Amino acid sequence: MGIRREQLADLLREQLASGQLTSRVPSVKTLAQQHGVSHITVERSLTILREEGLIRSVIGKGCYVTRQTPSSG
Repeated sequence: MGIRREQLADLLREQLASGQLTSRVPSVKTLAQQHGVSHITVERSLTILREEGLIRSVIGKGCYVTRQTPSSG
């Protein structure tokens, strides 16, 4: 059983918080290959982040970070 959309969204949130993702989010295809999940799982994870206001989608361009999550410290 692979990771679920919530788990992938959590992982991407962590990457945002740590500064690993700073401007452009990798493509759906790239994320699917990196994490061994379907493109549907990636799309649903990105939808979660979009609804939280962490990323925005630009049709034909990809997804971009809109703001950094607060880091501890």
